[in-house]
Amino acid sequence: MKALSSLVPFGTFHGQPVFQATIRSPAGAVADILNWGAIIRDLQVPLKDGSRQRVVLGFDEFEPYPEKSPYFGALVGRYANRIAHGRFVLDETSVELDRNEHGTQTLHGGSGGVSQRLWSITDHSESAVTLALRLTDGDQGFPGNLDVSCTYGLVGDATLRVDVEAVTDAATVVNFAQHSYFNLDGSSDVRDHRLRILADVYTPVDGNLIPTGEMVPVEGTPYDFRLPRRIGTHGSTPYDHNFILSEPISDGMRFAASLVGTNGLAMQVHTSEPGLQFYDGAMIPALTGLGRSDYHHHAGICLEAQHFPDSPNQPQFPSTILRPGDTYRQRTEFRFHNS
Repeated sequence: MKALSSLVPFGTFHGQPVFQATIRSPAGAVADILNWGAIIRDLQVPLKDGSRQRVVLGFDEFEPYPEKSPYFGALVGRYANRIAHGRFVLDETSVELDRNEHGTQTLHGGSGGVSQRLWSITDHSESAVTLALRLTDGDQGFPGNLDVSCTYGLVGDATLRVDVEAVTDAATVVNFAQHSYFNLDGSSDVRDHRLRILADVYTPVDGNLIPTGEMVPVEGTPYDFRLPRRIGTHGSTPYDHNFILSEPISDGMRFAASLVGTNGLAMQVHTSEPGLQFYDGAMIPALTGLGRSDYHHHAGICLEAQHFPDSPNQPQFPSTILRPGDTYRQRTEFRFHNS
């Protein structure tokens, strides 16, 4: 492991230094990771001609992240996605959470979720970095002291592996997701990317993007991505939905999705998780991003491997309860190749 002195200062947050760690693969993939929010700030992968393609959205400086970023590159939790009314019942006890969306529901763990925190960098090698964080009992309303670690590693030629683990000293709910926005060809609008999601069923949502509790076949709907197709095929259809992954688990992960840019660069998503949230980036505001790029609506998409939104209030969904003595584990891989 490299000495932590190899970290590069990248700004300050509430008077505390923010650091960047760079990791590399032998084939030339490079990722820059911030300890604020456990953020993938930049990720570049090799192309056939020997150059590199930037494949995520982010910022050149730290200053925009706390106030302007729509979770660019962040790890989100302790409960990713939405919890209806900012409350749920756990072991017959009502839990009231920070309501940071519309003042009525909880999004990505609350206004002080893990994406808004300074993590400790505990290990840093040429190809991997590990970050750690403790969330105290009652933080954002969630019960239990939760110790979390996240390891980003570049493996093989151009695979970014994300490993998240967590343990608790009291029953709680846990659901983490990696919230990078992907754009594989540098275009201003990714709706010409071709997307495949290996899911026969999705969970419809209400006007607040909370699942209704139904699990509906994608066949015959604009949510059918079982075969690759342009994201923009159905025009103005909005996408911010959870898809129930259909592929079986093999070696701890399932094939979840594939994305191909107009330049032929392709990405596969493999994950241990049961669901994948596809968000089409329709609400990205006008921002100046990496390399002074102009971002706006549909500048990138999110493919967030996770448990289903609002699971604590939906008993028919897979449980997200973590109890003392058990360990939460998630592995997700973003595998890049030239098609």
